[in-house]
Amino acid sequence: MNNSFLPVSASDMKRLGWDYYDFLFISGDAYVDHPSFGVAILSRLLEYNGFRVCICPQPDRNDKNALLRYTKPRLGVLISGGVIDSMVNHYTAAKKRRSGDVYSPGGKSGYRPDRCTIVYSNMARAAFGDIPIIIGGTEASLRRFAHYDYWQDKVRRSILVDSGADMISFGMGEKSLIEVCEKLRDGIPIHRITNVKGTCYLSDNAPSKATVLPSYEEVCESKEKYAEAAAVEYYEQDSKRGKTLAQKHGDKYVVQLPQADPLTQKEMDHVYSLNYMRAWHPMYDKDGGIPALEEVKFSITSSRGCFGSCSFCALTFHQGRVVQARSHASILAEAEKLVWEDGFKGYIHDVGGPTANFRKPACQKQLKAGTCRDRQCLYPYVCPNVEVDHSDYLSLLRKLRAIPKVKKVFIRSGIRYDYLIHDKDDSFFRELCEFHVSGQLKVAPEHISDNVLKYMGKPGVKQYEKFSNKFYQINKEIGKEQYLVPYLMSSHPGSTLRDAIELALYLRRNNIRPEQVQDFYPTPGTLSTAMFYTGLDPRTMKKVYVPRDMHEKAMQRALLQSSRKENYALVKEALTKANRTDLIGFGSDCLIKPERRNQNGSTDFRRKGTISKNKGRPVKGSRSIKGKRN
Repeated sequence: MNNSFLPVSASDMKRLGWDYYDFLFISGDAYVDHPSFGVAILSRLLEYNGFRVCICPQPDRNDKNALLRYTKPRLGVLISGGVIDSMVNHYTAAKKRRSGDVYSPGGKSGYRPDRCTIVYSNMARAAFGDIPIIIGGTEASLRRFAHYDYWQDKVRRSILVDSGADMISFGMGEKSLIEVCEKLRDGIPIHRITNVKGTCYLSDNAPSKATVLPSYEEVCESKEKYAEAAAVEYYEQDSKRGKTLAQKHGDKYVVQLPQADPLTQKEMDHVYSLNYMRAWHPMYDKDGGIPALEEVKFSITSSRGCFGSCSFCALTFHQGRVVQARSHASILAEAEKLVWEDGFKGYIHDVGGPTANFRKPACQKQLKAGTCRDRQCLYPYVCPNVEVDHSDYLSLLRKLRAIPKVKKVFIRSGIRYDYLIHDKDDSFFRELCEFHVSGQLKVAPEHISDNVLKYMGKPGVKQYEKFSNKFYQINKEIGKEQYLVPYLMSSHPGSTLRDAIELALYLRRNNIRPEQVQDFYPTPGTLSTAMFYTGLDPRTMKKVYVPRDMHEKAMQRALLQSSRKENYALVKEALTKANRTDLIGFGSDCLIKPERRNQNGSTDFRRKGTISKNKGRPVKGSRSIKGKRN
């Protein structure tokens, strides 16, 4: 293995003396050789296993020779749309085009096309003909079945069908991709590789023991069938108990084998010990680099997976519910490297994963029998079998703090507060506040209405209040002024205007003034998206109210920021529509004041103490300041 970047061109391969290479790895992201990027992990793992890999980042779809310049790879083409779905990368929840792309040179947009996995697969087929094409990454993983597409407002076929690829390696991919590539190296044709967990393939027939889902044609015609399929897809995502699933598309079946087994600690340590350059490729220096690297350059991934199972989160469908963690030795070794990198100023920005304070499976049963099919670990209450223990994480953080040149170790990837408050030992909570919060701690209550939270799969507001009170009590005891940054979501399925008003009242009564609110974004692979499209909860098949109208969504969002002058008209309209004009006035619960005409005839909507005057600085007595989602 070379202590350098992998080749990105034919000339690079020539300099290495390669007269052939095994795989062309096409990516929707720029080439960043850092373990926070899936393409970097998989390409380095392939290299370790003896394969020659050439990286092709963001090829120009309008250049007919973009792939031909590489010559034909010996074994196949691998394609990843990138760290996030290309449509989410390009468009906001309001379907407006985003102005930039942090995964592209200079943070500029336009380097990758919409639905880039499909585009790149078609490019590879045109360039190389009958060659194995394997797609993966978030975009392919979450679109492996027939799925509702928010941007076209219709049900699309599996991306395996639309792309013309031969296989999907879904989830994190390390085990499934290496196994498939080894079989290709052994001369087994791609169409005969039908027994690798963590993969999807096309077949003329459904396997005899497969659970057959409603077909693509059926889920297009019937929302009930769509919800039925979504429920089975969700329940069967487990490596131990999950069943093989098959969904007919025309005269073919998309067959999904069960999830790949979670990585063992030894396997995960190996993945993060590979020969990463931990930098963007030098070809991007002239553009100012890749902004996404700056967010993670001095952060450490300590775990994967999440047993939180929020309905709007695709982690269950992608990383899975079984938490996998690296050893202390592995993490400390990475930290020792960080302190010598250019630009390191003594601060490790994060040590975490999808949920920072999950360092082991929810219970030992998950390792032997898998996750519970129709039970959640934390909702509607913490399961008695869940082992709530932060001692291992606390020990790790103490070791990291003790490393010479490390001034501070922050936790920014999010704390699951409904897990933390059930820990009978306060040691972690206290040291979290004392050493690991940079003035603000982000947590995600998302909403406070029980009606909305049940569809989100989130705990009731009482648990958040218990956590919040304890957080401020500890900070008072240690003499620190620190704030919670609550993530809030508007317009989630189930949320009516009255629910939004209930949340707005809660925020006002508790003097919480969020600067950022996330409007619900229907993305493939989540239960919430199935609710959005069908108006049904797939778990119960009962009807769910869904705010789909853009104007209503704007009203719900405005209610959560009712003190803003620009939101006055929307808030007034929402209160009038919900028959809550009692909240327009001068009382302590009133969200807005009556309109007042100035001498010049203009309307003055200002309320004393509006956050706009503070420009994001802490408001006296407030328990929250700006909270921006990643």
